[in-house]
Amino acid sequence: MAEPEFTATGVRIGKGLRSLTRAGQVRISGGRLELLTSYGSEIDSAPVASVRASKPWFGSEDRAVADLDGKRYVLTLGDHDPAPGEPGPPAARRFVEAVRRAAGRNR
Repeated sequence: MAEPEFTATGVRIGKGLRSLTRAGQVRISGGRLELLTSYGSEIDSAPVASVRASKPWFGSEDRAVADLDGKRYVLTLGDHDPAPGEPGPPAARRFVEAVRRAAGRNR
């Protein structure tokens, strides 16, 4: 299996006002974006070409929004990248850039 292009752990994943997991995983691998629970069960996945990712205009810097096949998920990642070798989710900005890069969209 190929190395994932992007991986984040410790991500809070919500849908609307409902929290689906507090320590989930986000992974981009093999042209797919996967949202997983802390146990590794799949919440949702979609081809990365059909995913829209952005940062909300209002709200904290650590949030990103991902639309997977018409379903909107709010992801709470880190507000800054962790130090090398330190655990923690990467910045929300890096997630949005990774989705665009994997889908072949540059900006």
